[in-house]
Amino acid sequence: MTNDRDLMENMLLLEKGVCDLFMHGAIESSTAQVRNTFEDSLHTALSLQDQIYTKMEERGWYSAEQADSSKINSVKMKFSGACC
Repeated sequence: MTNDRDLMENMLLLEKGVCDLFMHGAIESSTAQVRNTFEDSLHTALSLQDQIYTKMEERGWYSAEQADSSKINSVKMKFSGACC
């Protein structure tokens, strides 16, 4: 039997997939009009994904792990020298 948490987890997973598809659609667009449509759809999907995440976090069903500051600094150092 599926409960509310399972449903929200599935919704979040699906919405993340939708965001991925819209992002790739925008990247691969052949015209500005098509790209703008994908970008608008991506913005809407990202907003919905954030709403779902926030509701899950409020209920204690999803929490982000706090990154250790030493790990953050390590990643900064790793990419600070990277240039195009």
